Order: sequence, then C-alpha cells, then structure tokens
Amino acid sequence: MVQVRAIRSEEGYENALARISELMDELSGSEDQVEDLEAPSRIELDVLVDLVELYEERHHPIALPDPISAIKFRMDQANLTARDLVPFIGSRAKVSEVLSGKRSITMSMARALHQHLGISAEVLLQEPGATLSDTAPGLEYARFPLTAMARLGWIPQAKNLKDQAEELITDLINRAGVGALAPAPLYRKNDSRRVNAKTDDYALRAWCWQVLAQSKDRQPGVDYQTEVITTELLREVAQMSVLEDGPMQAKDFLFQQGIGLEYVKHLPRTHLDGAALRLPDSNPVIGLTLRYDRIDNFWYTLLHELAHVCLHLKECSDENGFVDDHSLRGVESGGSDTTEQEADEMAQEALIPPEIWDDGVIKADPNPMAVLRMAWEARVHPAIVAGRVRFERGEYRLLSQFVGTGEVRRQFERDSG
Repeated sequence: MVQVRAIRSEEGYENALARISELMDELSGSEDQVEDLEAPSRIELDVLVDLVELYEERHHPIALPDPISAIKFRMDQANLTARDLVPFIGSRAKVSEVLSGKRSITMSMARALHQHLGISAEVLLQEPGATLSDTAPGLEYARFPLTAMARLGWIPQAKNLKDQAEELITDLINRAGVGALAPAPLYRKNDSRRVNAKTDDYALRAWCWQVLAQSKDRQPGVDYQTEVITTELLREVAQMSVLEDGPMQAKDFLFQQGIGLEYVKHLPRTHLDGAALRLPDSNPVIGLTLRYDRIDNFWYTLLHELAHVCLHLKECSDENGFVDDHSLRGVESGGSDTTEQEADEMAQEALIPPEIWDDGVIKADPNPMAVLRMAWEARVHPAIVAGRVRFERGEYRLLSQFVGTGEVRRQFERDSG
C-alpha cells in the first residue's frame, strides 16, 4: 500500500483524486478485494476518500444557492405570482426590483420570506449558519435618526436607509456588543435622573451604542478593578486640567486604569453632555459629546461621570449606565433617587476641595484675581473656578474670559484623526 499523507495543497488534492481513480479501476477488476475490507488497496481507498472529503469541506465548500433563484423556485412550486409576494416584500415595484436583482433583500424581507415561504435564512442572507432571530425585539428600526447617523459615519451611506434600517442598526448593536441588552429600556426618564424630557430615546440609544462600539474597537489592555476609582484618583485627574493637553493626558491615564474615554458628537434631540456606560466585559466607558466646547464644561462632565463609575455603575443592574444633560443641573425636582446629587458633590469636591472653596473670598467678590488665586491653590485650571462661580451665581456672562471656549474638541478630533 502506498503511504498516505494528509492533503495540504491543490497539487496534493489532484494527486489524491488521480490515485482514487487508479484504485477504483484496480478494485473494479477484483471482486475479492472489493469485499475484503482489510485489503491494502481497499484501506488506502477508504483513507484517501476521507482525506479528499475533509479537504473539500475546508477548501471547496459548496456555494449557497442564489436567493433570487430560490425565491423563483419557491414561486414555481407554490404557483405564486409577483403580486403574491407583496405582503412579504412591500410593494409591486419592490417585488419587481428584488426579482430583477436591482434591490437587495432587507432583513425584514428575509424574515417574511423565511417565515411564509420556508426559504432558509442561509440562502436569503447568503451566510452559512445564519439565523433570522430578532436581535432587539420591540425596536422600530425606521425611528432611528438614520440620516444623521450616516452623516456622522456611524452607519454606511445608502439611498434607501429606511429599507436597510434593521440591518444597519443590528450591525451597530453587534459592534457595541450589547446583544440581548438592546431591547431593554436603556435609561429611565424620571424626576431624579438628568435626562431631558424632550430627549428622543432612539437617538439616545444610537449615541450610547456608538460610544460602546467605538470604545470596543480600542479597549484598554488592563481589566478595570472597582477599587481603582477613589476620591484621590478623581483629584489627580482634576489637577491634569492645568496642562495644555490635559484632556488627552486624562484620557491616557484613565485608559491605563481600564476606563475608556470617548468623544462622540451628539445627535439632534439627545440633549446630552456625557454618560457613564459599561461594556459587556464590565469595563466602564465614559462618553462625552462636547456640545458645549468649554474647558470648565469638559472637566466638570468628566469628573461627574467618573463619580458615577465610582459610586453607582457597579450597582447598576437594570440598565447600562447613566446619561446626563447638565443644563438640568440644579433645576431637577426632588425624588428618592439621589445618584445625580451624589455625583455632583463628588465631582465638585475633586475639582475644588471644600476647605479651599469655603475659605475663599471669591463667593463674595468673584473678581479675576480671586479666580486665579483659588485656581493656583486648588491646582486646577482657572476655568474650573470660573465655571463653579458662574453656576452658583446663575450668571453665565460672568468671568467668560476664563472658561476656554473652543479649546477641548479640537484635541479629541486631532487625536481621533
């Protein structure tokens, strides 16, 4: 018997086929050898056939049938006309375009054709092992702000975005890694959470998923440990504000602690400054919109979301995290949930310790020298002191020379570019 070797190339594959042909001819002339399972030629033939089948499975898989041909075959079988497909595809024009190959089959079409005509998901989607289970039951995919999302590059540009809404959103959900969490209400809107009543929940979901997808693509090399975030660490981050590239320094520092920091532009009707979210592996991610591109707003929002990570995110079981519209700060009605107030206090104390703020003369006389003096004592950027004064006095034209408009976003855009 010739020594049989594993097939590792096309040449080896062709040689094996040739040898199988030789053995078949040889065995066809000997009934005794065909019946004798222990005969050397019969053993060699059996081994070669197994090896060829294995090689073909790996390197010559049988192509899936064309979905249009499968639909037409099923139509012939069931004696259906193009009009009979309207309930599954949408309109006679769409049916015509699908059957002529001018329009691709969407996920919703595929689901209907699979359910009512019995065409396999593998054939309709042209993906071996594909299924048509709904990733996020209950979502109305066309309600997502698809045009704005495409403009920002979160989903591909396409002529018929609504027709492809389910595929595009499902892909975003998969990239975010949220999977089964997607259909759950992400964030409660009640009187103690900092979510604007005018917020579009679909836009908010999309923004959060984009933050998670963006962070998932560049996860920290270390696992986050819950004991990492302390008041001392927040204070250390706050003092980075004095550096010209402080925002980037803070991003790198947090990355080393297993915490992602992502800048993602806000969508219309999100009314959003920042969020504290969590990847499926439990690593936290802070998302910032920088819709108000000011130094004071950046550092307050960052420290507020870090406070959520420290105080609340590990206990957050019924939702993915916290989102914040800080224009509502100080105007929320009361409620039993004090998470936002707790995050406010921790952020404020990290930025300007109470002993410095309470002993300063700035509350009575908020002049420029008093701002600079307190900023030096707290080791933070003067914008942070000016921002605190403006908020507490409700006078947002005061000390505007310190707040640093247009200084942060460009650092993040340069970093991502």
